[in-house]
Amino acid sequence: MSDTNKQAPASSLNAERRRTLVLAQAALLTALSYVGFQFLRIDLPVGPEKTAFHFGNVFLILAALLIGGLWGGMAGALGMTIADLTSGYAQAAPATFVLKLCIGLIVGLVAEKILHLSKEQNKKNWAWKAAVASAAGIIFNVIADPLIRLLFNKVLYGIPGDIAAKLAKISFVTTGVNGLIAVIAVSFIYSALRPALQKGGNFVLN
Repeated sequence: MSDTNKQAPASSLNAERRRTLVLAQAALLTALSYVGFQFLRIDLPVGPEKTAFHFGNVFLILAALLIGGLWGGMAGALGMTIADLTSGYAQAAPATFVLKLCIGLIVGLVAEKILHLSKEQNKKNWAWKAAVASAAGIIFNVIADPLIRLLFNKVLYGIPGDIAAKLAKISFVTTGVNGLIAVIAVSFIYSALRPALQKGGNFVLN
């Protein structure tokens, strides 16, 4: 039998399947992050600008836990940046991409390098480990989001200082509420979704 007719080694097939699953799940979670901001959002006008309560962070953090910090962060950042560009938040899009990518990287780092969540076999530990990793990303976001947006608004966009400061203060509140919702929701969703993914051989972080 010629070499061209031989099957590829199992490890190669597994690696190929993993790449395919990562790409497919990243695409799905990008779309869900978009939907979470675009359609599950309450706008809060602040002078000529606005901020919002939304569910986009839920899918961003879930992505980081399911497919890793880099891919998950990219999925969430891309989904919510596109949502910004198509929903009247175009001015916030550059900051959104940077912040959401950082959230994903932090969540993935804590989940995999510190808590070893994907290697955890005791299902009782999944929820709290997911919550701790999620909280790490959210704490960063609660601190960094208002500061970065204040900088962008004042320096890049020339928004008056009083409006920019008010936006930053309200952003602190909305970011905190959005984050709290995300931490709670993700811990439950992850714990419910992971067994199904593992059973079907679709959990890419095995």
